[in-house]
Amino acid sequence: MTNYCVLGTFRVINDGRDCTPGPPKLRQLLALLLICADHTVSLDDIVAELWDEAPPKTVVATVQTYVYQLRRLIERERLGAPGEELLTTNRAGYAFHVEPGALDAEVFRELSCQSRRDLETGRPGEAAAAAQRALDLWTGPAFAGVTAGGVLDTHAVFLDEQHQRTLELRIEADLRLGRHRELVGELRYLVARHPLDEWFHGRLIQALGRAGRRGEALQAYRDARQIFNDELGVEPSRELQQLHLDVLTSDRRPLALAG
Repeated sequence: MTNYCVLGTFRVINDGRDCTPGPPKLRQLLALLLICADHTVSLDDIVAELWDEAPPKTVVATVQTYVYQLRRLIERERLGAPGEELLTTNRAGYAFHVEPGALDAEVFRELSCQSRRDLETGRPGEAAAAAQRALDLWTGPAFAGVTAGGVLDTHAVFLDEQHQRTLELRIEADLRLGRHRELVGELRYLVARHPLDEWFHGRLIQALGRAGRRGEALQAYRDARQIFNDELGVEPSRELQQLHLDVLTSDRRPLALAG
């Protein structure tokens, strides 16, 4: 089976062999076709990705040449089943067929959705496991090794957002499982990396409070308040203020978990 990796270093692996195209434009075109797998990518989008606003005069012929080279790669490396046409052409553009489970980005999305469903139906253990499997698919920034243009950059931003939402799902599931102490170090790291993200600040305050580290939880709130005042000129949100109040008034009672 051929596997396509876009969540980190861009790779095409077939039966353990690295079949990733070498030429930068071929990598770029294949990455675009893969992230839009089984959907037609228009010629306009291909041109915008490969050349932005400065396409060559022979742009149509050049794209056709790249498509031909990709087909040669597919045939040479036997990426598809015998007789299977992976890269197809239609009036609107080009489409690349990917078998279920072959593209890591698609597997990631499925696992992330499964994690959310599990959490919503009261199964935090299953939710945490599914989210972690999704996160483990990432080996670095999306499309690493590809010189991305504007179209791929947009997809990369979307994938990064999905990555953060999935990380939040896993953390929330772990909190519901009572893994407060285990989360403190990770949340301190995330707060340092994302100092303006109130969600991470709130979860750190919760984890510290639930772990019985009341003084550190109060200090975490003071640190967050200082950051928001210094950087944004605003006070923390009502949710963060409520978490602070919960810590102040808690007497070993559990803190309410915000969504």
